[in-house]
Amino acid sequence: MPDPLRTIYLADDDANIRQIVKTFLSSDGYAVEEFAEGRSLLERFREKACDLVILDVMMPGLSGFEVLTRLREISTVPIIMLTARDAENDYAMGLGLGSDDYLTKPFSAMGLVMRVRAIFRRIDFESRKHTASETKNAMVGSLVLDEAKRRILSGEKPLPLTPTEYEVLRYLMLHEDQAVSREELLSAVWGFETAVETRATDDTVRRLRQKLEGSDVRIAAVWGYGFRLELAD
Repeated sequence: MPDPLRTIYLADDDANIRQIVKTFLSSDGYAVEEFAEGRSLLERFREKACDLVILDVMMPGLSGFEVLTRLREISTVPIIMLTARDAENDYAMGLGLGSDDYLTKPFSAMGLVMRVRAIFRRIDFESRKHTASETKNAMVGSLVLDEAKRRILSGEKPLPLTPTEYEVLRYLMLHEDQAVSREELLSAVWGFETAVETRATDDTVRRLRQKLEGSDVRIAAVWGYGFRLELAD
């Protein structure tokens, strides 16, 4: 069972969706606080941070994208976005702004629970490794992996990475100059495979490339296969 002290903030203007999601997450051992619009969630987060946020895109007042943007200014908390079916622009925008995962409506409540479990499983796995003194350090050019503090530095400055961005860049650093397939990243970082995660991998890499601009390291595409972290020319 998940740690019962973990708190999830959920914002959706549909009361039925809030109730269903809260019921499933609560039965899985999480403490859930629900909000009918994004501003209330944002204000609550500023008072007390939670462990994970679930945001609907279309809400009265502040949209999910606006809340996501403001949260990313102050936190790297994992964020899952909910939006209408086949809204490709919403998908790209949410991941581009720094969300960690994405679900289209209508969605399976149990499927959402599985996404939440996968995110916390990654966090728990890293925590156990640190406790057991199994942390790894790596250097690629000016990038320095500091697993004990779950951060990656460019020179002496920590990169502003979301949890998913950290995991992807960490994996690429530990496999420097090796071609890593999309499927391998899906298994190592996301924990399971769907079409959404495949696209999420590409968008996460796109965000990382932007954050690595100006450094001596780049993420190169391996055509038809995946990616490779290497020193820039």
